[in-house]
Amino acid sequence: MKKFTCENCKSKLYAREVPIFSSLEKDEMNKIATNMDHITFNKGDILCTEGEESSKLFILSSGSVKLSKLTNEGKEQIVHILNEGEFFGESNLFDNRAISNFTATILEKTNVCIMSKDNFEEVLSKNPNIAFKIINQLSKRLVETENIALNLATNDVHSRIANMLLDFSEKYGVKSNEGIIVRMPISREGMGNYCGITRETISRKLPMFEDIGAIKLKGNKTIIIKNLNQLKEFIY
Repeated sequence: MKKFTCENCKSKLYAREVPIFSSLEKDEMNKIATNMDHITFNKGDILCTEGEESSKLFILSSGSVKLSKLTNEGKEQIVHILNEGEFFGESNLFDNRAISNFTATILEKTNVCIMSKDNFEEVLSKNPNIAFKIINQLSKRLVETENIALNLATNDVHSRIANMLLDFSEKYGVKSNEGIIVRMPISREGMGNYCGITRETISRKLPMFEDIGAIKLKGNKTIIIKNLNQLKEFIY
């Protein structure tokens, strides 16, 4: 863990790459960047733990983070994967004694900008439109969470995996002559935790999707979506 300079953050703010601050003037962006901590974390580092007190807003300047919860059986359930420009911890800033409702784990080397409750309240008081941007992002995230919960509750294993592949193809996919190239942000075990199944089941089922021509596997972290319609056929 080490600090990086706020100049890195400023460049992203100026380029409007942090959506919640995209409407601010340059001097306000300068102030925000200067008053945040800018820290580089490594893969596997924990930013916050489910159930602990937290009063900070975390903004990803680069890299990715998974947000997860423990099920009643003590298993990890991934609820969100966030990337550059996205944020979390916003609910912690509106409560005097906020408790984190998830664990945030670094997935790769990641630069994180951290804003305290006091600094955030000052920015928000002068720029109330930021609150609307946060609400908009939270609404999207709530829909994602509801979709995951519905997927786990009502769908069989094949439907869960198909939903995951379609979701990740939309978020991370790059079109090519081969199909939609998806560099998966999580390991096979993570995919299992996202779908609510074991790593072994994921490892058995993905080749089945390859056999029917829906996908092509390239190593452990890259999947090429060959036929979106075939995947959609698995979803009820």
